[in-house]
Amino acid sequence: MNTPRTLTGAIAFALLGLAATAEAQSGADARTLDRVVVEATRLRGVDGFDTPASVTRIDLGEEASGANVQASERLGGVPGLLARERQNLAQDTQLSIRGFGARSTFGVRGVRLYADGIPATLPDGQGQLSHFNLAAGDRIEVMRGPFSALYGNSSGGVVRITSAEGVQPARVDARITAGSDDSIGASARWLGRAGRVGFNLAAGVFDTQGYRDHSAARRESANARIDIDTRGDDRLTLVFNHVDIPQAQDPLGLTREQADADPRQAVAVARQFDTRKSVSQQQGGATYAWRPSAAHEVALSTYGGQREVEQFLALPAAAQGNPLNSGGVIDLDNDYAGADLRWAWQSEWAGRPAEWTLGANTDRMRQHRRGFENFVGDTLGVRGRLRRDERNRVDNRDQYAQAWWQASPRWSLLAGARRSEVRFRSDDRYVTAQNPDDSGRVAYRETTPVAGVVFHADDDLRLYASAGRGFETPTFNELGYRADGGAGLALDLRPAVSRNFETGLKWRTGDGMRLEAALFRADTDDELAVASNVGGRSTYRNAGRTRRQGLEASLEAPLRGEGRWQLAYTRLQAEFRDAFLVCARSGCTVPDTPVAAGTRIPGVPRDQAFARLEWPVAAWRAAAEAVAVGAVGVNDLGTESAPGYALLHLELSRRWVLRGSTLRAFTRIDNALDHRYLGSVIVNEGNGRFYEPGPDRSWLLGLEWNLR
Repeated sequence: MNTPRTLTGAIAFALLGLAATAEAQSGADARTLDRVVVEATRLRGVDGFDTPASVTRIDLGEEASGANVQASERLGGVPGLLARERQNLAQDTQLSIRGFGARSTFGVRGVRLYADGIPATLPDGQGQLSHFNLAAGDRIEVMRGPFSALYGNSSGGVVRITSAEGVQPARVDARITAGSDDSIGASARWLGRAGRVGFNLAAGVFDTQGYRDHSAARRESANARIDIDTRGDDRLTLVFNHVDIPQAQDPLGLTREQADADPRQAVAVARQFDTRKSVSQQQGGATYAWRPSAAHEVALSTYGGQREVEQFLALPAAAQGNPLNSGGVIDLDNDYAGADLRWAWQSEWAGRPAEWTLGANTDRMRQHRRGFENFVGDTLGVRGRLRRDERNRVDNRDQYAQAWWQASPRWSLLAGARRSEVRFRSDDRYVTAQNPDDSGRVAYRETTPVAGVVFHADDDLRLYASAGRGFETPTFNELGYRADGGAGLALDLRPAVSRNFETGLKWRTGDGMRLEAALFRADTDDELAVASNVGGRSTYRNAGRTRRQGLEASLEAPLRGEGRWQLAYTRLQAEFRDAFLVCARSGCTVPDTPVAAGTRIPGVPRDQAFARLEWPVAAWRAAAEAVAVGAVGVNDLGTESAPGYALLHLELSRRWVLRGSTLRAFTRIDNALDHRYLGSVIVNEGNGRFYEPGPDRSWLLGLEWNLR
């Protein structure tokens, strides 16, 4: 499927949306709109509707008919955001916002992630979604645009998940699912309150054989949140999180020919080396909010955690004959911690409502990285000799300020700035006559101002504009090797610096309809790009200027009888504005192939559309969901791409009200039309195995029990 067909599908979605809107206006009962405050804006008393920022809030308390395991299940309707499930728990979900983060081959880069206030993005900008616990969750907030820069390094967008608070009377939620590919999931949550203490305890397990060969995985998670009202309005919140992925097989990517011949297959080297990954992570945090008066709040947050990763790669033994090679087994021990101190004031200034925030933040990571050969003698896929041993450290020290002011009944202003310092240090403990000392250090400093204005056209319409500056440092993985093949860190890499602009509107009606639309542009200098892939090593360089610009729109409307219609569309043009050189052949170490100015940035579709229609009939609820994604480039040269696709998903559920509880049975059919498609891509994969096929028609059955 090509981009024009995708765009045609998006237009069809829009026409259906207009029809649904008309139905909503004629049949929905008017109701008073609730005030919705979103934490992502860091404003205590300002509705997200009144801010000059694109922020989407997803209510995780709503009925879900999916496996409820991956965050990508709940992010499909967010404009500007692309969450691609890779059918590979060894590599995590691909996530990008307005094109930021699209270059990541594993984990998440360029986007800031938070779970209950604890960063899931390390100070160097590398993050992961694997420990987001949907069973415990209350909501997910997604911020796009200039104001994301107030979160510091690698904040092309922000995704925050927040656990539910304890309630009285207490409730217990239990859920079990079974589906295609021998997938089984189970989770339970206990929400309650005893006096001044509220609690949320949740745990879940998911086990699957995987859609593709050699992609079996198991994921176990637990989450706890405890809120203690200490005195007056003061509160202490404690959070704990655990995730264990004992072994997730990695089927690796496929060439286009392999994907067309058999999308379920794993490449031969995946079996030869038994490519796999194991992850164990534990973390905890505490926040104390002190409110000495109605106008003032002082909040201190601290956190700490440990993440252990072991990964077996399909690196040929011959490539490890190079004395500079770090081996085919990665062993990472990460210890991380941080603190944030924030003062907020909310009152009036010059007779008009105002709110100010001042804060300071520090995060640190201590990493022990070791590399081993992935063979012993003729036995492949086992840990062999040590080939790398280094201690890495990265720290940030940031200060930030933000001010909001209702300057007049129709105008409000929001402005802020953040000063960031990010310091890297690596101490090499594996030094031989053939492998010189790779130790080194580097520091990056940047100030990111942002400002925006909102015009209150009437009670239900806001027009706004905002502008800001953002930056993204290289991660430790990108600093690890020099493009010229020399020893030491790639200290010549510079942070990418972006200038971001956005203008948009927000409209709502008394019957619950919401429409948001935005035009945006981000111009980046010193964009980071791959220089070469040789012997399992990726090196990076600054590729010059890039531009990401486009529009995004979303519409939500109620239907008669508590039904709902949802529509989202994104048009994104992302391209390199300067020509640069890359390696385009096996064994190349010196970039020699030009990438022309105007080439599309890989990993970014030009068009993306989402539509969902829900309608209840008595105790039954049905839903239809359509997703369309345009063609996606897979390499910087723009010589290959994954074709676009459109998918249809169907849901049906039935609810029974029992004494003191409810029982819900549900089923979901994904890719109901059994369309063959390439669900995700591995950008600039050195062996040309760019493609990760999406599953054919699949099913899921589930039961959910709620006891109050």
